[in-house]
Amino acid sequence: MDRKEEIYENIKLVNDKVIMYTNATLIAVSKTKPASDIQIAYDLGFRDFGENKVQEMCDKYEVLPKDIRWHLIGHLQTNKVKYIVDKAYLIHSVDSLKLAETIEKEAVKKNVDVNILVEVNVAAEDSKFGTTLEEATDLVLEISKLPHVHIKGLMTIAPICENPNENRSYFKKLKQLSVDIAAKNIDNVSMECLSMGMSGDYTVALEEGATYVRVGTGVFGQRNYNIN
Repeated sequence: MDRKEEIYENIKLVNDKVIMYTNATLIAVSKTKPASDIQIAYDLGFRDFGENKVQEMCDKYEVLPKDIRWHLIGHLQTNKVKYIVDKAYLIHSVDSLKLAETIEKEAVKKNVDVNILVEVNVAAEDSKFGTTLEEATDLVLEISKLPHVHIKGLMTIAPICENPNENRSYFKKLKQLSVDIAAKNIDNVSMECLSMGMSGDYTVALEEGATYVRVGTGVFGQRNYNIN
């Protein structure tokens, strides 16, 4: 099986499950993968790709079709914001007011509007970024005051586990938080997007209301740390 056939079979297997949920979109997580792999998936009709690192996303942005919807799903440092505000379709990992304010500042400079998700560390893992469940609503309220930054929903990264059902409670909590925030009808805030679930647990995330699932290994295979 050549590389094109491999990616096609993988994508078909995952996407057949995703499309059972009418509001859900598969993000093919292409971190550490060469542009040629992304081009194969693009030629098969896919447009949503996820990257963890700003530099890697920027490099691929330059050489790949411009109608790709790039999702920045990794931790974003404030000093890297200026490189990404006019390239990312959606920034999934905004976890502080300081970061949001930096995005606002750079958005003004480049005369763009930036769509974001607020990252919530639902499982309260020390190794993960994200605001807490308790502080998320207040953070949303503060970010909503920034005119060039538009909150489109929430994101979480669940713990790595052998049994995906172990993460169901975290997905339920994020979904409930999105419902609670939506009920407040905050200006400049939408809860239409719920980014949760990865290769090991995306089916459970879909069952609990995910609108974006972030699947890398399930689409492209194991990570490749030589992307040249």
